[in-house]
Amino acid sequence: MARYTGPSCRLCRREGKKLFLKGERCYSDKCAVTRREAVPGQHGKARMRKQSEYGIQLRAKQSTRRYYGVLEGQFREYFEEASRKPGMAGENLMRILESRLDNIVYRCGFASSRKEARQLVRHNHFRLNGHKANIPSIQLRAGDVITVAEGSRSSDKLKAVVESNSSRPTPKWLDVDAAKMEARVLELPNREDIDFDVAEHLIVELYSK
Repeated sequence: MARYTGPSCRLCRREGKKLFLKGERCYSDKCAVTRREAVPGQHGKARMRKQSEYGIQLRAKQSTRRYYGVLEGQFREYFEEASRKPGMAGENLMRILESRLDNIVYRCGFASSRKEARQLVRHNHFRLNGHKANIPSIQLRAGDVITVAEGSRSSDKLKAVVESNSSRPTPKWLDVDAAKMEARVLELPNREDIDFDVAEHLIVELYSK
């Protein structure tokens, strides 16, 4: 399975904002975006110039797919799926991305980052509606229940992660029971329920050219 293996902080610096790719580090003084404002590369400061309309649209798309950890081919497939659904394509796209299993594992506080959530899912640490689920891109629906696998509940590392994320706010469309290591999808999120700062209409304009 293809995946990005380069430095995560480089992606945040390129987009000029925090994408929360490294868990607790993103909230500390070690965050690369806080320490180094220039984009990566030898001529980083020189490249910080006024962007064209296409450049603005491209950055909106790149920051969104990097935020959710999705590669280009799959992101385009998501956009095409969103375009076929009734309603606004941009909002549909954000809802599809939010409903991925790895994202919901992260949102529930069972992982410190989406990257860690993907790894945990692939290593069979979770069950979906009582069945094995090791594909991070599975799209969940209202009523689905995620539980930590029986053999993983005693993991000190997983317990520590859940405890450290206990203060993180849980989206209202999810019902999380940290003690039972269980979560239920109450409903799929509306756009106002998604806290990622992006103008999704720019992504629609980019792909519509």
